[in-house]
Formats: sequence, structure tokens, C-alpha cells
Amino acid sequence: MYVSRVEIDDKNRRKIRDLTHLGAYHNWVENSFPNEIAQQERLRHLWRIDQLHGKRYLLIVSQEKPNLDKLQRYGVPDTAMVKDYRPFLSKIHNGQVMHFRLVANPSYRTDGKVYPHITVEQQKKWFIERTEKAGFIIATSNAGKMQFDIVDRSWPILYHKNRVKLSQVTFEGELVVTDEDQFKRTLTQGIGREKAYGMGMLTVIPLRS
Repeated sequence: MYVSRVEIDDKNRRKIRDLTHLGAYHNWVENSFPNEIAQQERLRHLWRIDQLHGKRYLLIVSQEKPNLDKLQRYGVPDTAMVKDYRPFLSKIHNGQVMHFRLVANPSYRTDGKVYPHITVEQQKKWFIERTEKAGFIIATSNAGKMQFDIVDRSWPILYHKNRVKLSQVTFEGELVVTDEDQFKRTLTQGIGREKAYGMGMLTVIPLRS
């Protein structure tokens, strides 16, 4: 497993003029793996767009290494990085406390159709209900309050047959690992729907054992 990052070249509007919707970012990610295309074997790639200090970054978690030239297509020159994810994953253990960030698509299915959760309360409930199966629980304060919140909500556009808006919600907080094997699968396989379009990636920073 590998984790990759490249800074998006937002200052070069001509260069990134194609990046107008989630499908364009999806194509960028997929085309960063030309060997898979050549072998007609498309593996799942988790990805999302993060903002840090006024800059935007494309993050990818993948089974194989991306091609750096392809990854840097819309990126700032010489900012593409690829790291082996396995050493980090191997150090994860039950009871470990971590800061987390998750960009997800809280939704539900009824009558064969998928609908987004709209309210903050619905979205938080959706997330809480998935933590145990994902191998962790949300950390609590001394007063018993869950240590997480929604820090961003948006409706990015996707052109896929028709023009649609997807609900995108960013959760941040602290978690405690309860099932290290399942938690590692969550980090590499994601949470929820619309993983092909920048949702579902959970990233963590260890705080204490």
C-alpha cells in the first residue's frame, strides 16, 4: 500500500482548467496508474482534496505506486510524493489514540434509491453508527463528550450522465483504535459511498499509545 500527495497548481489557471468537477479529479487519479490501464486491471484508489495553509493537495491511497509524471499533471512541479504506507500501518495497535480527518458522503438507501443525510445531527449519527465496524470508537473527554465535530459541509458537482451535486462532509476529532486489523482495512478501503469521487478516505495522526 502507498500514500501519495501532490500540491495542486491553483496559481496556473490554464493548467488546471479541466478540473471543474469531481469526475475530472477522478480521471486525474485513474490516469496516474498507467500500468493498471495497460493491463486492464483497475484497482480501487482512495483519494481526496485537502487544504493546508492556503494550498490544495491531492491525496491518494493505493495498492500500487502511481506514475509521478502523471500524478503531477495538474500539480506544482516537484511536489509529488509517494510513501510506502505499510510501515505506518504495521505500528497501529489497539488502544492507540489518534487525531483523525474523514471526508465522507453520509447517505442512506430507501426504496432502491440513495439519498444524502442533510442535517448536522443526521450526519453525525451516520458517522457514529459506522465507527465500531470500522475498528475504532470516538474518544471522549473527562466529561463524557465525544471528541469530534463537522468542520466543513459542501456540495461539489459531478458530471456523470447528468449534472448532480454530492453531499461532502468533513469530520475531525480524536479516536481510539479498538480492532487494529479492521482499522487498517478502513484506512486502506475507506468509509461510506462515492469513494471514486473523493469521499471515504480516513487519515490519522497518532497522539499517544
